[in-house]
Amino acid sequence: MKVLKIGGTSVSSAQRMKDVANLINDGTRKIVVVSALAGTTDSLAEIAMCLYNNERNGASNIINSLKLAYLSHIDELYETGEFRQRTMETVMSCFMKIESFVSEPFSVFEEKEVLAQGELIAASMIHFYLQEKGVASCLLPALDFMRTRENSVPDMDYIEERLVRLIERHSDAELYITQGYICRNAYGHIDNLQRGGSDYTASLIGAVVNADEIQIWTDIDGMHNNDPRFVGNTAPVSQLNFDEAAKLAHFGAKILHPECILPAKQHNIPVRLLNTLQPDAPGTLISNVAEKGKIKAVAAKDNITYVKMKSYHTLQSPQFLSKVFDTFLKYLTPIDLVTTSDVGVAVAIDNNVQLPEIVNEMKRDAFVSIEEDMVILCVVGDLESQNIGFEAKIINALGDMPVRMISYGGSNSNVSVLIRSEFKQQALQMLSDKLF
Repeated sequence: MKVLKIGGTSVSSAQRMKDVANLINDGTRKIVVVSALAGTTDSLAEIAMCLYNNERNGASNIINSLKLAYLSHIDELYETGEFRQRTMETVMSCFMKIESFVSEPFSVFEEKEVLAQGELIAASMIHFYLQEKGVASCLLPALDFMRTRENSVPDMDYIEERLVRLIERHSDAELYITQGYICRNAYGHIDNLQRGGSDYTASLIGAVVNADEIQIWTDIDGMHNNDPRFVGNTAPVSQLNFDEAAKLAHFGAKILHPECILPAKQHNIPVRLLNTLQPDAPGTLISNVAEKGKIKAVAAKDNITYVKMKSYHTLQSPQFLSKVFDTFLKYLTPIDLVTTSDVGVAVAIDNNVQLPEIVNEMKRDAFVSIEEDMVILCVVGDLESQNIGFEAKIINALGDMPVRMISYGGSNSNVSVLIRSEFKQQALQMLSDKLF
């Protein structure tokens, strides 16, 4: 059995929903994970923000606008009054849930419920359309089987037990439709797997059912060798191993959620990235197979802060290193890149919320300097140490570009450099010109 994730842009209109329904209805059994229609989660987040700020009229205006858009989709999608009515009742029930929070106190718990409605609506619309066309479609509510533990890690035993039971209960179905992104937490409250979590949902389900393949369907024909928004003449990468794909996802490739990689890798399930607008395109295949001797792609991660710490020599080198990492751990601030010298440590981080507290602590033992508005460029491929010359080729490609940090050796699959964001587009183009 295959597991398919359908992205929000692939179901952004009634016609695209019809195209997706035709795509997935090919006579083979599969589980289909559906995202909210493109733009819906952003609108729901705006509604939540209005409610946090007690802007009730603003929230109501967004709700009404979103409701009208869905009513238009329903009118265009269905041919029969029966399924138009069934869908209307489901969609209106979801909007009534959102509207119920307008006059009530609003907290993070209600916000999670608001954000869940987009996936609940989208999956129901696809499910009812398939049923109208005579397809044996079964709706598997994600909130009935997708759960996380107290530390927000997926509860795999619970997911497997509940999901397998649901599938067995509906063994005559051809297609199983479920929602991505949403789940329940350890306390039974509605929660989510964060933005991009539909990829994660598909990967977790694939691992549980031991899928033959996990397919991520978006509106892009695979993972490209550079960012097509900034660089001309990019091309899809036909094959990546899991480590390469994970690095690209972490460092900026938006087509794939970083958390998606691990469950598939652990269970040796290939992941294929495909394009609903060009369903015959080969896309990108991600697996445990590594293609030797090649640089594959470049990605860029924005909004990076560079923190340089030079010891006062009050601590010996091992103690100083321990102090640095213990401080970042204390304030739960992940480090993307790190370089060290005898008395200095420089790091690159993408979350500076706790940075003032970190700086205050580090200033007891070190000079601290900060530069914001930085970008990490990550070059991915077979970069093991025996492949002599690849690192030089990457650095030479950047010419006289001012580089703050260079990170290599922590992984066999990437070299990363830190530059100012003003040089991002130029640097990406230079890497493409020299490497591909």
